[in-house]
Amino acid sequence: MIFYRMKSHDIGRNLATEQYLMNHLNLTEPLLLFYYQTPCIIVGHNQNTLEEVNQEYVAEHQIMVTRRLSGGGAVFDDLGNLSFSFVINNPDEFGDFKTFTQPIVDALHEMGATGVEVSGRNDLLVDGKKFSGNAMYTKNGKIFSHGTLMLDVDLDVVSHALNVPEDKIKSKGIKSVRSRVTNLKPYLDAEYQNIDVPEFRDTLLKKLYGVDDVAKIADKEYQLTKEDEAAIEDLVEKYYHNWDWVYGSSPEFTIKRRQHFDAGTIDARILVKSGKIQKITFFGDFFGTQDVEALEQQLVGVRYEETALTKALQLINTSNYFAGISKQQLIELLV
Repeated sequence: MIFYRMKSHDIGRNLATEQYLMNHLNLTEPLLLFYYQTPCIIVGHNQNTLEEVNQEYVAEHQIMVTRRLSGGGAVFDDLGNLSFSFVINNPDEFGDFKTFTQPIVDALHEMGATGVEVSGRNDLLVDGKKFSGNAMYTKNGKIFSHGTLMLDVDLDVVSHALNVPEDKIKSKGIKSVRSRVTNLKPYLDAEYQNIDVPEFRDTLLKKLYGVDDVAKIADKEYQLTKEDEAAIEDLVEKYYHNWDWVYGSSPEFTIKRRQHFDAGTIDARILVKSGKIQKITFFGDFFGTQDVEALEQQLVGVRYEETALTKALQLINTSNYFAGISKQQLIELLV
């Protein structure tokens, strides 16, 4: 087995690295990747990003949002989480999460977390609580199976960043199933209670390889070439930092936004497809000097995000449609 410890803390670049190495390395043995990143949300390939993410909270706290190639549900990562990925040549093992996660489970048992177990389809639990979610992707005869290890994640942020009111969106996307989550650190032996993520990563490496010093397996560590790095950067821009990939790939869905103002109530129904407004209809007891259908037509094709809506409404006198309701109030209602 060879391994690579990613140096980037950008989830987009790390996922691009995983994708590139899977597609371009001639694997004669399994490849193990470890990476960790600044606060981010990674949605599954088939999910509706807007449905999974608390957009207001994410923007306020500068949490990066991206989409991965693999399926499954949305996850939150920060610098207290360690991600791992096994890349192999055998497509027949697709869906066998237990086989891929068992080496990690065994290593965690050695570190004192004897209650760790594989549960359900793709989760790792300790004391009945989830600390690891896993997903897979296959292409051209290769598989990667990647997962999270919540060592010391800010659980309060998890509850806010991934909390979207259920009655806000009706979607054809695949919704995440929220589970009770916990951090792994309290379950480790006393000697690991002050461990940080880099130390945790290297301890796992030593357990997996059966050595007492990572230096002893230096010849097993892959080193990126300049050509590798250039190709990875192309993938970052094409996919993981690309709005069309992250949001535009979301399936068709319907949003209902309703709010009562002093000047009347607005009930907006919004059909979004590929991240853009396909149809919007305003209901309510508001007053206006112009027919609201004219405004509805002007919003078709606009990206369903605050910046794009603000720009689209910049030159429109919205008070002609909603007397006594400010443009900013309208924008805040819609997103």
